[in-house]
Amino acid sequence: MHPDDPSDQNLPAADQANRPADPASTERTIGRHRVAEPQRRGPRALLTSTPVRVALATGVTCCLGFAGYAATRAETGDQGAPLAEAVADRAALADERASRSLERTASPTPVSPSASPSPTAKPSPTVTRKAPKKPKKPSRPRPVAGLTQVQMDNAKVIVDVGRKLDVPRQGMIIAVATAMQESTLLNYASGVLPESQDYPHQAIGWDHDSVGLFQQRPSSGWGTVAELMRPAFAAEAFYLALLKIPGWQDMSLTMAAQSVQVSAFPDAYAQHEDRATTVVEALT
Repeated sequence: MHPDDPSDQNLPAADQANRPADPASTERTIGRHRVAEPQRRGPRALLTSTPVRVALATGVTCCLGFAGYAATRAETGDQGAPLAEAVADRAALADERASRSLERTASPTPVSPSASPSPTAKPSPTVTRKAPKKPKKPSRPRPVAGLTQVQMDNAKVIVDVGRKLDVPRQGMIIAVATAMQESTLLNYASGVLPESQDYPHQAIGWDHDSVGLFQQRPSSGWGTVAELMRPAFAAEAFYLALLKIPGWQDMSLTMAAQSVQVSAFPDAYAQHEDRATTVVEALT
């Protein structure tokens, strides 16, 4: 009942007291005469909601279109239920897409070649490969006992052949002493055999057809001229002949050498025994 209503003022006091209350009037007395209306959600409240911010952050919902849609719905006086459903649907879509993005494996960040290595990273060990050693060239033996380098080289050939044939040390001394007497440890060619001069030689002699370090004669069956002009072959021929002599190790150097060479001067070999011993000791 309103005091300013003329119809109410004309009624008796009892009638005014018994008049049923107007529901509308009761509603007007609530909240300082404000009409109780359903609560409306404005654009700002919607934009600040968590689902909408998720949608905006993931970039899957156009913020401008969504704000325009919310403002239009508010201006037309539409109720909040349809709008809330739309917001919930969009939020669910945003959550679904966000969850898919979390399942993706992040792409590795490319590292620049110039970037410094991580402090915890251990450098790979550097393997240094040593170059294979080249086999040493055999050095020429140093001359001893008054020999020249050429003579010492020929003496080495004689000793090497003796070691190859397992000749005892005494047999090597006999061979070197014999070559000292026969050719002064030089590889001789023969003036009688011009063919011998076609091979490497260090001197020329005229003692019949005798050639080489031991002055062996091709005509006596020692070998061909080409074979006897090779110091290694000549030394082997001498050793094979010496080893066939019974008891040669018990003989004097002169007798053993003469048994092989059958020289006209058998006593000449003895003078070279000491020097031959020095040479063999230096080469063995």
